[in-house]
Amino acid sequence: MAERIIVRQDHQFRTLFYTADPEDPASLEFEELENIHQLTPYGMLLASLGSCTALVLHTYAQNQDIALIDVEIHLDYQRVFRDDCEDCDENQEFTEEITEKILLKGDLPAQIREKLLRAAHFCPVFKMMKEGIKIQTELIEGRETEE
Repeated sequence: MAERIIVRQDHQFRTLFYTADPEDPASLEFEELENIHQLTPYGMLLASLGSCTALVLHTYAQNQDIALIDVEIHLDYQRVFRDDCEDCDENQEFTEEITEKILLKGDLPAQIREKLLRAAHFCPVFKMMKEGIKIQTELIEGRETEE
């Protein structure tokens, strides 16, 4: 299974999402997302990470007077089977991995690009995914609403 999404955001925070067919991992075609309901849960996770990262980058750039014009983030989710697993079919041992590639557009020297890369990791979604977050779930009782 693989999910791929591209998030593009301009300096005015206008954000567009492009997705590839998750059933065809070899496809290089990305189509603009028209409705959030077109995404799988994995796609929604990638969209959250990408849009949060782009927002942090643009906010940081504006606060630091950096001439960042656009951000394009390519995100890829996949399950990676261990290389040394001889019985992977039986054990189903794998790790989940997200690859994030960031394209910064603007007249940006290498030193500024490195600063922006460090700032990208201040995205709260990135932090939660990287460091983990404890989730407590409970069922609550409530009355049904009448329509």
